[in-house]
Amino acid sequence: MTHAAIAPPTLAGAYASCERMARSHYENFTVVSWFLPKRLRPSMYAVYGFCRHTDDLGDEAPGDRLALLDSWERDFRRCTSATPEHPILIALQDTMRRHAMPAEPFLKLIEANRMDQRNSRYATYADVLHYCEHSANPVGRMVLSVFGYHDAERQRLSDATCTALQLANFWQDVRRDFDLGRIYIPLEDFPQSGYTPEELAAGVVNQHYRDLMRFEVERARALFRDGAGLPGMVDPALRIDLRLFTLGGMSVLDAIRAQGYDTLTRRPKVSRARKLRLLAGAFAALGMQRVRGR
Repeated sequence: MTHAAIAPPTLAGAYASCERMARSHYENFTVVSWFLPKRLRPSMYAVYGFCRHTDDLGDEAPGDRLALLDSWERDFRRCTSATPEHPILIALQDTMRRHAMPAEPFLKLIEANRMDQRNSRYATYADVLHYCEHSANPVGRMVLSVFGYHDAERQRLSDATCTALQLANFWQDVRRDFDLGRIYIPLEDFPQSGYTPEELAAGVVNQHYRDLMRFEVERARALFRDGAGLPGMVDPALRIDLRLFTLGGMSVLDAIRAQGYDTLTRRPKVSRARKLRLLAGAFAALGMQRVRGR
């Protein structure tokens, strides 16, 4: 008995697959996409599909994740030289061509997921930043490329914001990450606070831990300040999303501070009311931009 060959998806079908992934399972992306121009949404869905699938391979896939990531990279590289096989990559190849997107950010994100398989501790803050340069910053650069921004200054500001968002997530999820076998707090920072990795393993919350978290939170807050100029340098539609991301990340840091820098007893959360206020503020800002003709 012979089986008919499965035809590769059409480009329209590939884009539809990316959109279904974003809309069906990942609510936050759908909310953010309200502010994006319709002409750019397919490209953003393709970028999102790539990022989500890459992270799923690194976080959830059964079997040899390094081998799966290697296979994924080989197929991705066909985007620049041939025809990829995976539907997400078929859409992404078209997106990359439309927006002159370089391959480097995509390759860095794949490498970040390899790092997750190899590393569970980071000796220095520089090591953590190196990880963020691969895990978070490439996503910001992908988004800038979709909007036609490729200059070094916007990328620098984006990197600061994306690293800050990544760090805010780390300090929000210290307990959860530890339960997964990972510590993102730089090991070099433990001695200066008087806290120890052994106490972290035991879930000890004392003044030493609070001091350590305060130090890390303020580092992230400084990075948000460093990237604060980016929204004023981009298209108004992207400006709204960037402000939402920044305000959301800062709200996480505020929530950590509000519970006395204890991120072990319970996970700091941004309340639903706070999220609604952020969204309302974004709509108000969008309205003001239209009034001003910006």
